[in-house]
Amino acid sequence: MKIASLVALSVFSAVVGFAPFAGAAPGQQSKMKMCNAQADEKGLSGEGQGDDRKAFMKDCLSAKPVKRGKTAQQEKMKACNKEAGEKKLGGDERKKFMSSCLSS
Repeated sequence: MKIASLVALSVFSAVVGFAPFAGAAPGQQSKMKMCNAQADEKGLSGEGQGDDRKAFMKDCLSAKPVKRGKTAQQEKMKACNKEAGEKKLGGDERKKFMSSCLSS
């Protein structure tokens, strides 16, 4: 009986311990990972950093995702791909062309 009680308590503790993450959407979980990584990069993980880390995490998690247009690199890639297609380049020739086009 005591063993069954201990097993039940262990299972309950494990479930309750992970409960905050169980209901979180996958996007929120990845945002949490990203914010934690950023906090660590900023050195907000050592002694005496509790309040600073909490404030950072609150701001980071509440930030709305930024909608971005295409970056300059993406635009360049698109233009180089188009030009390579017009020239009907393939294989190694295409790789060489793309490399030189993207680096210029």
